[in-house]
Amino acid sequence: MIELARQRAAALPIWSGPVDPVPLGGGITNVNFRVEDAGRSFVVRIGDDIPVHQVMRFNELAAARAAAETGISPRDVYWEPGALVIEFIEGRTLADADVRDQARLERILPVVLRCHRDVPKRLRGPVLMFWVFHVVRDYAATLRDGGSRHTDRLAGLLDTAERLEQAVGPVDIVFGHNDLLPGNLIDDGARIWLIDWDYAGFNSPLFDLGGLASNNGLSAAQEEWLLEAYFDRPVTDDLRRRYAAMKCASLLRETMWSMVSEIHSALDFDYAAYTAENLKRFEAALAAFGEM
Repeated sequence: MIELARQRAAALPIWSGPVDPVPLGGGITNVNFRVEDAGRSFVVRIGDDIPVHQVMRFNELAAARAAAETGISPRDVYWEPGALVIEFIEGRTLADADVRDQARLERILPVVLRCHRDVPKRLRGPVLMFWVFHVVRDYAATLRDGGSRHTDRLAGLLDTAERLEQAVGPVDIVFGHNDLLPGNLIDDGARIWLIDWDYAGFNSPLFDLGGLASNNGLSAAQEEWLLEAYFDRPVTDDLRRRYAAMKCASLLRETMWSMVSEIHSALDFDYAAYTAENLKRFEAALAAFGEM
């Protein structure tokens, strides 16, 4: 699969001559390559629509272009169905420990705010909404249809999701990135870049905030800072509880994403281990939520 993707990346019509795509690690949805051409560096993302994950490439492209115009993501230079070429950013791809550094976290939050507030002003054409509880219900149906080894868990997970959805309550709507894993953040020393817009869509801001915290192991004090800084007001008990419910939902979605990937992805990645890791984190967050 990787070799076929490499051949496709090499054959794209934008290159000035023969190129040698070099695989980039870290991708668990696409196959990614770095390409050097005419003195410039590019990233080639090879991947078709993934209906089981509600990933639609027209939506990714619209979000990526709007984010580039906003100045928080690299520009695309070429697109065709199943292939996206963007500028390569020289910088440090973050790990969760990097995000937990308070000084860097304070540089990341303005990027999230610009995503939420400014990207929608530059969007063109149809784009999707990302509602985590719909995603969870759809994942459950996909897992049942696919005979997943996790089928016996699904009724309990869906009951929990319904309680979390009720706890979240009515929401404001922003344009979310919806996949704030540390590997989707790059620090070039001067600015923070946000990449990989596969799951972008209109959503509650609480989802990105909860995802940023849960995916990167932020401390309770950092989560309190995050909420107060984002909303620019003291954190109420009501907001704290609604945020905690969405944080649990973020972890549940990541867990079920991995469960679905176990039976539907052909990429070389240990999805079973990723499922176990996220299930453990989800259960810990859910226990903490139950104590609120």
